[in-house]
Amino acid sequence: MKVYAGLRGATLAEVPEEAHRVEGLGFDGATLSELKHDPFMACALAIEHTSRLKVGTSIALAFPRSPMTTAYAAWDLQHFSQGRFELGLGTQVKGHIERRFSVRWTPPGPRMKEYVLALRAIWATWQQGAPLNFRGKDYSLTLMTPEFNPGPINHPRVPIFTAAVNPWMCGMGGEVSDGVLLHGYMTWQYIAEVALPAIEAGAKKAGRTLKDLEIAGGGFVVTAPSQQELERQLEVTRRRIAFYASTRTYLPVMGLHGWEQAALDLHRLSVEGHWEKMPGLVTDQMLDAFCVIGTYDDIVSRLRARYGGWATRISFPLPLDSTSDDSRIQGIVNEIHQIA
Repeated sequence: MKVYAGLRGATLAEVPEEAHRVEGLGFDGATLSELKHDPFMACALAIEHTSRLKVGTSIALAFPRSPMTTAYAAWDLQHFSQGRFELGLGTQVKGHIERRFSVRWTPPGPRMKEYVLALRAIWATWQQGAPLNFRGKDYSLTLMTPEFNPGPINHPRVPIFTAAVNPWMCGMGGEVSDGVLLHGYMTWQYIAEVALPAIEAGAKKAGRTLKDLEIAGGGFVVTAPSQQELERQLEVTRRRIAFYASTRTYLPVMGLHGWEQAALDLHRLSVEGHWEKMPGLVTDQMLDAFCVIGTYDDIVSRLRARYGGWATRISFPLPLDSTSDDSRIQGIVNEIHQIA
């Protein structure tokens, strides 16, 4: 099993050192998210300061960007890295797309499918020289003159990973993506009963199986060197679950367990701005449903029990405020590599 680390530098200046450290610890890849910084800029820095590490966005928001804009960024990073770049895409929810980015909202599943196909059409034009002629409901791309064509590169197959929570997105990822990034906000029951069957059904539509896809395991991994620190990390994760559960789009995850009312209450508190009250609605039972929990001494066996047999990669939380346990983490990474 591959092991990735999410780089969480507060500034772009911190990315090179973090990426270099992750590569030295034996991680297979590093991902950069789109929270407070542009992930493509951060990926460029991570690529520049590593030589082996896969580097990708997890995730970059698709809809605020034209497929053409994303295609240029990904093509440049793939060429710069000599094939080490991975494009992870996500939709975000309606409120952010309309109110934070001022972009028109349309049904996100079909739009993301079209977005992925549009990217591949653009890259095929650049690599093979064929006319660009992509026509869809949300995107129409029919102009590419020599002046704006960057031309072929040595590693033209840019892997596209799409993030998913709800069944339609899982199925779409199985059908058209190279891999599916299962959200941390997923319980093990939801993954087994909803997500994986949907991915498999989508793959079957394209004449593929789950073995043809990269599947990044969902759920949260909560671990630490000591029990005391583990308890602190659990409270951090409780806040994250409260945040995600307040999003109505993700209601089916809570609904599968009969926790609809808690999700609705969390949404109400978020609208009212009572963020400090929200973690109190996330019970220990919910934590167990969403998380793999354990100290460094026992986390690998618990990861094997949860992810073995279906996930091709997981994200392991790397403490960024201390390097004192790096040798221990390196050993854990090596053990995770043995999980099949």
